[in-house]
Amino acid sequence: MSDSQVNLSRRQLFTRRNITDTPSLPWVKAAQFTDLCTQCGECIKQCPTNIIRPSDGGFPRVDFEVGECTFCYQCAAACPEPLFLPKTEPAWHAKAVIEAGCLAKQNIECRSCGDSCDPFAISFKLAVGAVAQPQIDMAACTGCGACVSVCPTSAITIKNIQQESAHVTE
Repeated sequence: MSDSQVNLSRRQLFTRRNITDTPSLPWVKAAQFTDLCTQCGECIKQCPTNIIRPSDGGFPRVDFEVGECTFCYQCAAACPEPLFLPKTEPAWHAKAVIEAGCLAKQNIECRSCGDSCDPFAISFKLAVGAVAQPQIDMAACTGCGACVSVCPTSAITIKNIQQESAHVTE
């Protein structure tokens, strides 16, 4: 395997992290990413929210633990390689997923994710004898990651969702 090709699935074999189902960068041509990215760091320098960080092999990747993507397209505009789709295309098919570690799912009142969600994709359904439970409107979710860094239990992740399931409400 050449230095320009990185098999991310093999690299994840002995790690606890699974980054293969999370988006790398908005508008990126995923199939050509590891072949064409030169790891120059221009996208990292241009990100106004500083969420693009070097990852495995030096390839850039969004880190929602530090903030959200504003979909400004500055990372794509700064890239000297033909890695990105036009801004008119969807940024990605990534959506928020709330895992079992959510405080509300453990009957503890918390609405921090819903408070940080600008498109109001996270709502809370009232439940008898329990705290209101979070629900994600997948059609409204942009995958910006604003809900990730504010979650006190790190129970929210942004995952690549197939286009046909992006219209399903959890």
